[in-house]
Amino acid sequence: MILYDSPIFGPVHSRRLGISLGINLLPKDGKWCSFDCIYCECGLNKDSKATAALPTKDAVGEKLREKLDALKNEGIIPDVLTFAGNGEPTLHPDFPEIVKEVISVRDACCASAKISILSNSTRVTDAKVREALLLLDNPIMKLDTVDASYIESVDRPVGQYDVRKIIEGLKAMQGKCIIQTMFMKGKGVNDLTEEYLQPYLACIEEIKPRSVMIYTIDRATPVEGLEKASHGELDAVAGRIRALGIECSVSY
Repeated sequence: MILYDSPIFGPVHSRRLGISLGINLLPKDGKWCSFDCIYCECGLNKDSKATAALPTKDAVGEKLREKLDALKNEGIIPDVLTFAGNGEPTLHPDFPEIVKEVISVRDACCASAKISILSNSTRVTDAKVREALLLLDNPIMKLDTVDASYIESVDRPVGQYDVRKIIEGLKAMQGKCIIQTMFMKGKGVNDLTEEYLQPYLACIEEIKPRSVMIYTIDRATPVEGLEKASHGELDAVAGRIRALGIECSVSY
C-alpha cells in the first residue's frame, strides 16, 4: 500500500509524465475512491479508511506555491503538476475551484509546467467537473474496458456505474481527453483478448481522444496473482489504436 502526503507530494519521476509534482486533494491518511481496483497501488478501500480532513482550496494554493518556490531554489523545475494521490481527485467537492487556483499558482510560479490529472472518469458526466477537466493541459481519463462484467470484477465501482454514460461524458470532452488503459492478466481476467479488445477499440474510435496511454502493472498489487502484459502484447494493442489514426504511448 502506498499513500501520499496531502495536499502536495513529490516530485516523483513518472513513466508517462516526467518530473511530476503531485497534488493530492484527498486525506493523507487513507484512500477515498469511487473505484476499488484490484491493482491499485494505494491498496483496497476496506484496508485504508481515511480520517483526516480534505485540504481546502487555500491550503492547496499555499502549499503548492511554497513547494514550487523551494524546488526553484534547488534548481528543479517540474515538467508537470499532477492531480493524483490517494484515490479519485474529482471527488473533492471544491474540485473546479481548486483547478482554477492551481492554474493561477502555476502561471505565477512555474509557467512552463503542464497540469495533468489521473482520473478514473467516474465524474466526467458532471458538467461542472467536466468543464474543470477541460481547463487542464492533460486530462488523463481511465477506461480499462467497456465490458460491464470486467469493470465489476477489476475496477469494482463504488455505487452506481454506467459505462455507456461514462463514454458519453468522455465524448463530450470533444477530443481533448487522453484515455488511459491498464492491460493485465491473471485471476481469471485478461483484457487483451478479442472479447474485450474489439468493443474497446470501437469505443476509442467513438470517443476520438487526443491520445491513448496504455500501460501494465508496475508495482505490487493488493490482490495477488495478477500478471503484467508483455511488451509484445502492449505493442500489438498500440498498433491497432494507431491504425485508427489516434496517437498511442506505451509504458511497459
